[in-house]
Amino acid sequence: MARQNQYYPQSVPHPGETLKEKLEEMIMGPKEFALRTGKPEKTIIAIIKGDSSITPDMAVQFESATRIPANFWMNHQRNYDEFIAREKRKAVIQEAVEWAKQFPLAEMIKKGWLPSVKTIQEKTMEMLAFFGFSNHTAWEDYYFNQQLKVAFRISLAHTSEPYAISAWLRKGELQAMELEAKDYSEKKFKEALPKLKSIRGNFDIFSQLQSICLEAGVKIVHTPLINKAPISGSTRWLNDTPLIQLSGEYNDSKNFLFTFFHEAGHILLHGKKDIFLEKVEYSDKDLIKEKEADEFATKWTLSEMKK
Repeated sequence: MARQNQYYPQSVPHPGETLKEKLEEMIMGPKEFALRTGKPEKTIIAIIKGDSSITPDMAVQFESATRIPANFWMNHQRNYDEFIAREKRKAVIQEAVEWAKQFPLAEMIKKGWLPSVKTIQEKTMEMLAFFGFSNHTAWEDYYFNQQLKVAFRISLAHTSEPYAISAWLRKGELQAMELEAKDYSEKKFKEALPKLKSIRGNFDIFSQLQSICLEAGVKIVHTPLINKAPISGSTRWLNDTPLIQLSGEYNDSKNFLFTFFHEAGHILLHGKKDIFLEKVEYSDKDLIKEKEADEFATKWTLSEMKK
């Protein structure tokens, strides 16, 4: 989501500068001001030097001594703190620039996955927002080091194009967040398979699949392929909801449905602890489970493929 029409000042002075100017106006030194506000003199000096912050308690005390409202001091301190935080953020963004360049940025912008921004720093910020990470090392921990195994249980470190693949997968997650599904029912999903098998190739084949699956508590999304991420499908669980992510074209209904039933097989045969990526080689790939999913898909689509 683009962050537009927001103004961030180039610099914000520490509130201690304003306090110093006010004390000069009042012809009052730090020692007397400390006495009047009940604060240690060293604390007042630290604030004036910009080495310490004005707390809400201090702001109320300063209000009585300076006749400047407490909310002025608190807002001043908050604005300064935000400015410092954004300056630190700039450094984090700059460190992530090379990471962001690994993604197919132009294609992601063209497809509307990212807002159209100009500078590489802005694109880097949008990439971090796209993944929901505050820094690029969090992306590495998630997709490479598997530090959150309950969410993503394989490492993309040894795939040929981990950046593009992760972008495709993340887009599917974002699409899934927009869908409302009933609680997953294995019984209902199994009962829906004959109906799913009967879907014919027409303009709304995907909407039919999606509607039927949502009733059984299964989310299915269609995510167009992006360059360097030749994935035909993926299956994983988002908390207690299975997600099937497909990339194929609807008009090739036989192959599209075969891939769908392959992914459905993973859900019904292999449970929540696995994640499957089709047409991608990765270190945790279980060839036996892939064969089982193929056999499941063949069983359910064989009669259709012979037509």
